This record gives sequence, structure tokens and C-alpha cells, in this order.
Amino acid sequence: MLDEIDKKILEILQKNARTPYTQIAKDVGLSEGAIRKRIEALEKKGIIKRYVAIIDPRKIGYNSITLLGLDAEPTKLLDIANKIASIKEARNVYLTTGDHMIMAEIWARDGKELSDILANKVGKIEGVKRICPAIVLEKIKEE
Repeated sequence: MLDEIDKKILEILQKNARTPYTQIAKDVGLSEGAIRKRIEALEKKGIIKRYVAIIDPRKIGYNSITLLGLDAEPTKLLDIANKIASIKEARNVYLTTGDHMIMAEIWARDGKELSDILANKVGKIEGVKRICPAIVLEKIKEE
């Protein structure tokens, strides 16, 4: 179970994972050593999985970001999800409930590349029954 200090540490790291331990210590009222130990414990418990840089895909040439809903034959669901995950343009893949069984975030350079990915990589996976792409026009919130 997390206490309020651990929650505050996580909040700080989610805003900026590069925040120095000395600053976190100052913000929560503990020593730097105590912060170091708490963060190590959060990592060991798997609460903190990794530290990443969040990239704006459009600024590195990916101008067609798509949220892709997929419906699959139920007996092939996990196999299909793993095949989608192996496509390099698939940035995130989820098993879901609701309108679609699988959701994937696909980054493509343009509409032509997106069409190729959908037709030749996703559409040819055995057991995919339907694909429903939704192109992202603008991201309003990111955490």
C-alpha cells in the first residue's frame, strides 16, 4: 500500500522523471537518502516500470497518428494482439472491452503509409474480422 509520501513522489516523477532527488526530498520533507530508498522500493515493486521520454510524433515526421480498433476471432485474440504488437509502427496495443477487442496506436508518416500498414500488415493477419481506424486530429491532454 502506498502512503501519501510515495504518492507525492510518484506525482513529481510523472510530471518530470528527471527531477533531482534533492528537489523531491525538499518537496516532501525527507532526506535525499530516504527518497532514494523509497524510489528503489517503488521500482522493485513494479510500481515504477521505467523512465521514458515522451516524444511528439509529428515533430519527428509521423503526421498520421491513428487509434485503431480491431475485432478478432475470439480463439485468436491473443495471437492477433501479439502480431499487432510486433508491427514497428504500433506504439501501444491493448486488449479491451467495449466497441473493439483490441486497440492500437499506430504512427505513420502519412496517409499512404497508414493505408499500407492497414492493408498489408494488419489486414492480412489471420483472424482479424474488422479494423476501424480513427485518425487523431489533436491531442488535448497528455500525462
